[in-house]
Amino acid sequence: MQLARIRHRLPLAAVLCVVSLVSILAAAPAWAHFGSAISGGWHEGFAHPFSGLDHVVAMIAVGLWATQMPRQALWLLPAIFPLFMAVGVSLVPAGVALPGAEDGTAISVAVLGVLLAVAARPPLAVGAAVTALFGLVHGYAHGAEMPETAAPLLYGAGLITATMALQLAGIGMGLLARSAIGQRVLPIGAAAIAGIGITLVLAL
Repeated sequence: MQLARIRHRLPLAAVLCVVSLVSILAAAPAWAHFGSAISGGWHEGFAHPFSGLDHVVAMIAVGLWATQMPRQALWLLPAIFPLFMAVGVSLVPAGVALPGAEDGTAISVAVLGVLLAVAARPPLAVGAAVTALFGLVHGYAHGAEMPETAAPLLYGAGLITATMALQLAGIGMGLLARSAIGQRVLPIGAAAIAGIGITLVLAL
């Protein structure tokens, strides 16, 4: 029965991974000129999360963690993270300070990695609160690095799109990890995420 469920989920997971990969590859032209961007439009916003390992790993980890939580988390957590990330971005032009946001992005990777490594399944409200906090911190960090010449709405839309693509990749990985082989590989991946996060924290 369990094997049949896993086989049923594998095509969905494969589709999610492919969609995410295509979305990520679509940003390749933006990566090439990201550093010299003068307008700061959608492409620059999309490319920005990929400029930092902490952002990439955290967004994938959120999607991966959502597959380990209760069923509602599969759509709730990936929706909460970009929502609060948008709030965090908006705090910057509003002149609201969020001390420690840059350090918080590194800490979020370490915490998410540990949660994955120990297969933590807290109540949904707790998981949502953790995700919201990390989304806010990452959003503020993104907003602080937004070019002065950027078009905020377009740039923000690019950020959100990239975030959703990375979370979809994490969800796809999480669903694939429910296979027999995946269950063996997942702890290694979780440990790697935790290791990256701890390394980033120690480098602060």
